[in-house]
Amino acid sequence: MAMAIILVLIVIASVLFHLLAPWHAAPPASNWGSIDTTLFITLIISGIFFIAVTLFMAVALIRFRHKKGGRAAYQPENKKLETWLIIVTSIGIAAMLAPGLVVYDDFIRVPKNAYELEVVAQQWQWAFRFPGQDGKLGKSDIKFVDSVNPLGLDPKDSAGQDDVLIRSNEVHLPLDQPVKVLLRSKDVLHDFYIPQIRSKMDMVPGMVSYFWFTPTVIGKYEILCAEYCGVGHYNMRGYMIVEDRTAFEQWLNSQPTFAQTLTTAAKPSRDSVLEKGRQLVEKYGCVACHSQDGTASLGPGWKGLYGRTEQLADGTSVLVDEAYVKESILDPKARLVQGYPPVMVAYTLTEDELGAVVTLIKSLGVAQQEPSTGEKLDGGDDLATQGQRLAQSLGCLACHSVDGSKGVGPSWQGLYNEPVTLADGSTIKADEGYIKESVLNPGAKIVKGYAAIMPAFTPSDQELNALIAFIKSKAKADADASKAEPGK
Repeated sequence: MAMAIILVLIVIASVLFHLLAPWHAAPPASNWGSIDTTLFITLIISGIFFIAVTLFMAVALIRFRHKKGGRAAYQPENKKLETWLIIVTSIGIAAMLAPGLVVYDDFIRVPKNAYELEVVAQQWQWAFRFPGQDGKLGKSDIKFVDSVNPLGLDPKDSAGQDDVLIRSNEVHLPLDQPVKVLLRSKDVLHDFYIPQIRSKMDMVPGMVSYFWFTPTVIGKYEILCAEYCGVGHYNMRGYMIVEDRTAFEQWLNSQPTFAQTLTTAAKPSRDSVLEKGRQLVEKYGCVACHSQDGTASLGPGWKGLYGRTEQLADGTSVLVDEAYVKESILDPKARLVQGYPPVMVAYTLTEDELGAVVTLIKSLGVAQQEPSTGEKLDGGDDLATQGQRLAQSLGCLACHSVDGSKGVGPSWQGLYNEPVTLADGSTIKADEGYIKESVLNPGAKIVKGYAAIMPAFTPSDQELNALIAFIKSKAKADADASKAEPGK
């Protein structure tokens, strides 16, 4: 009886939640109404079956509950019941399929004045192409894909010379302009999905699928891949920005055409080497895992990477120089950076291509190494700044706060040269010797109140000095702040 009551309450709660929920779908695209109507019909039909089946279970629990001396009746078949079930379920399935077919027909029936947009998917990034002044997209073929031409446009097709290429994850669209979206994939199965406009369609390698919509509300909408496409699937995101016609035209005119990219690639200069590097990392999808602006991603970020000392998964460290970068491309699992999964595949680039990628990484900032003597690094970075970067790269700041807040490990604010109580009851001063020992052998002296979970690290003497300088700077900053307060 109790279970039957619970099932009835679940039905009542589900219906009330749907009727009283404050969340409603927004209408930022022209064809949102028909899609939402189809979803609503599907919800109603599936809801009716949910209520009927759940209430039937409740009635069955009450009516056919176990009774002492009772015996189940043997009934091998009931043709009347089976007939009704076939009829009702067939009607329900047809009722759910029919609106979807009507909506799909509208989804692919493109208006004559639609503006074309090509979307190209690749693990794990998006690229876009607009027609140029002639209003036509040029031909493309996989045989034309290379480092200079990652979208595979036909260089001999005059219609494609003025095509506008958007080699980033952000695309702009004009307000109230019908858009025909052409979808193709360069590698595996992807799915172009913008939830707010109800657009969702698979991108199958070797095929061009399409749909259309008219953006009707200015705003920024997230583009997602809705088909699992590998370990970096979660990171395959972009943005669609809907704006007025004037702003869109201004943005579009600032983007390069296909002919301009070919001209740039032909110039024998350092800029062309950089451009070749950019084209290579776009072609192979490197930017999907390695950010160029310092943000966290699936692999190490490239901003300020070159010349930096990185901690490896085996506890050793390595200088990120030209040789290491090349080795990481040709044999990425040889020396893995600590904190990152071994998911990168090996690439077979030529020496010129490797040099172009190295040049690109160098252009994003070179981290100069601290000399054996002296207080400053080239470029003005002091030991404390280098120590902060090292602490971030090793993940130290995930456990040790620098603002006094409690973390997994002791806070570094005001720690240096202060007494700390250990787990065995003794006291020790947190000086340079203690900090070095805590990094190299963290289980030797555990601070009271903290778990012995820190792994051992093997940084160089220079890196240890940088970490200590950073911890010292936190103690000094705390003391300076204390002196600045009235009455201190």
